Order: sequence, then structure tokens, then C-alpha cells
Amino acid sequence: MKNKFQKIRAEFLEKLKTVSDVGGLRELELQYLSRKGELSSLMHELKDLSVDMKKELGALANNIKNELETTFNEVKDQLDKLSVKNALVDITVPGVEPVHGHLNPITIIQREMEDIFSSLGFTIFDGPELESDYFNFTALNIPPFHPARDMQDTFYVDSKNQDGDLDLVMRTHTSPVQIRAMRKLGAPLKVVVPGRCFRNEATDARHEHTFYQFEGLVVGENINFANLKSLLELVGKKLFGPNTKLRMRPKFYPFVEPGNNGEYTCFLCNGQGCRVCKNTGWLEIVGGGLVHPDVLRAGGLDPEKYSGLAFGFGLTRLAMLKYGVTDVRLFNSGDLKFLEQF
Repeated sequence: MKNKFQKIRAEFLEKLKTVSDVGGLRELELQYLSRKGELSSLMHELKDLSVDMKKELGALANNIKNELETTFNEVKDQLDKLSVKNALVDITVPGVEPVHGHLNPITIIQREMEDIFSSLGFTIFDGPELESDYFNFTALNIPPFHPARDMQDTFYVDSKNQDGDLDLVMRTHTSPVQIRAMRKLGAPLKVVVPGRCFRNEATDARHEHTFYQFEGLVVGENINFANLKSLLELVGKKLFGPNTKLRMRPKFYPFVEPGNNGEYTCFLCNGQGCRVCKNTGWLEIVGGGLVHPDVLRAGGLDPEKYSGLAFGFGLTRLAMLKYGVTDVRLFNSGDLKFLEQF
């Protein structure tokens, strides 16, 4: 039996020298090294031998098996490398385009707005989404028990101050960042603040508890309403085209005085009237006004020396208008079929 093991070893090594491709190598493996191959069949016969013979031939069989497997793997690695090296690559065959993700339409609108205002010299500023009651309301001229607080349906966090009042809130607008910007940068300054806001809304096709705003603030000496109007007119033309017009109507906001609603020519019907603009020819897009003196004081600035203007766009609303989205809940749904359209 010892001679049989030596014979299998010699035959295997001799045939291995003549193998030139992976197919031949596979046939050799099946013939000698597989579970039903010649080497395994011979090793299976060891069970019928005496203990001493089994011990002697078993060690020999294992040594031969290890030697053959090692030599086989070395030849296999060489053939694999040679196969890769000699493989023909047709560079004219079109490649496979990798799968890319899709930006949310709100992100697309936000980047467009940031590009517009960056070109006008504005700095992009950010602030916390979990805000103090003071920054979210009081510093913006909305003291406790002010009716404007009831209008915003706030999410309060269960954290109370020394007086036992709730003092942390998921911010209801991006306006708290106005105070933070003035305190950090002083005046003059020009900042825009894109960000996520939260309100306890009953969700439907036009209302969502999480939405996005884009706010701007300019503070300096002799800032007036004409500056606000000219700025919003310029932004409207960049957003909706050179023929876009702006009209401004009075509206109350606690943190500005005077305040206004800005309406742009409906870009869908060019001001002729359609279903989206409710046949008025105008779309209510932006709110703004001159910064209230109390807000300037809360920001650490002297309202006798400085004045400012503030404005805010609803990024979610802009995205709905631009892309014709009829249900606001789609933006946060994570639906790939929806996102792949953009």
C-alpha cells in the first residue's frame, strides 16, 4: 500500500506539470483530491490494516495529501494570475453606470437659494433645532402669553427652568438664529439661515409637522424699506425669471415693524390667473419687514444706530410650486419612486 501512495503522488505531480488551463486543473483535482478521488479512496482502505500499519501509513498519507494540495494551490494561483493578465479588455464596450442617490427637492431648492444669496454677499448661518424658549419667542418680541405663541402650536420638551416653566422647544421658525447671528457677528451683517422647523400640525396634503424655511437678515446703518423691496425684487427675478414682479401687502409679524407679505407674479401662468394662484395671478412666497427695535436690542445692538431688514421663504412651499408636488408629506416619506424623479 505504501507503493500505491507513492505511485499516486508521482502521477499527480507529473500530470500537474502538463496542465495549462483552469479546466485541466479542475479535472486533475476531481481525479485525485476530491472526496471520491484516488487518494481519498486509498486512505479509506487504511481502516482494515493493523494498528501499527495504520499509524505508519496514515502519517505517510497525510504528508502526501498536504504536499499535493499545497503544490496544486500554487499552480492554481499562477494560472489565475496568468488568466487575468491575458484577458482581453474591449475598451469600446460601454461601461455600467453606477447607481447614484437623488437629492430631495427641498435640498435642491435650498442650494439654489444659497447660491443666489452667496452671490449677493450673504453668509450662510445655522443654529440649533432644539431651542430655548427665550430665543424662539421672547427675544423675537413674542413675550409670554403673546397670542402669536398660540398660532405656532409648539412642541415643548419636558425641561423646566427655575420658575417651573417649560424652557426648551423644537424651534417653530428659523428666526431665533437672527438673535444668535447679531450676538456673534455684530453689525453690519448679511446672513441667510436655511433650516428645519417643527410645529404641532394636523398633517394633511398641505400641512406637515416638519418643514423647511429660508430666512435672511441684513443689519447696518440707514437700512430702510426700499432696501427690502429692491432685494426681494432681485431675488424674485433670479428665482422665477426676469419678468417677475413683486407686490407687497401689509401683514403683522411680532419681530418686524412694519411687516409685509411679498407676492410674486405666478410663474406658472405669467400672472394671467390659474388654479395654483387661485386665479389672482400672484403667489404668496415671502414674508418680511424691518427688524423691530426690541429684536435689535435682544441681539445686543443699538436700535438708535442700527436698523435692519428680515425676510423668510418657505423652502417646502417653493419646492411644491416649482415641481408641482401636491402633497407636502411626500418630501419626508423616503419614497424612492418619488425622489428618483429629481
